[in-house]
Amino acid sequence: MGRNVVDAGFLVALLSVRDEHHDWAVSEARQHAVPWQTCEAALTETFYMLSRDGWPPLIKLLRREDVIVSFDLRRERDAVLSLMERYQNVPMSLADACLVRMTEILPDPIVLTTDTDFRIYRRHSRQVVPCRLPDLS
Repeated sequence: MGRNVVDAGFLVALLSVRDEHHDWAVSEARQHAVPWQTCEAALTETFYMLSRDGWPPLIKLLRREDVIVSFDLRRERDAVLSLMERYQNVPMSLADACLVRMTEILPDPIVLTTDTDFRIYRRHSRQVVPCRLPDLS
């Protein structure tokens, strides 16, 4: 299974030509092998942000298993809730907490994201979350 973890922002940017980070996401997609891993919370955000007109390409990615749900919130509940409590001042969404937790349990992970909060979050309390973000300067 791949080491790439994707959040809603990356998926929306990839699938929506109107997104300001679309070109960046397309370039990153070419560099990072599928399958991309994610959590159900991030997929929920993605479906919501895309609206129904944008659903077909996301559904296609899911059916081809280019994007797979590889996270069990029931098993990781306490760790996820602890992350959300630690970062409640950000605030950290459920999806972000799940993705950070995924980086703690997957070998050699990298998060593809447009969310700069991943620069603030820490995995295992002190380690920077390895991620790829668009140049936001």
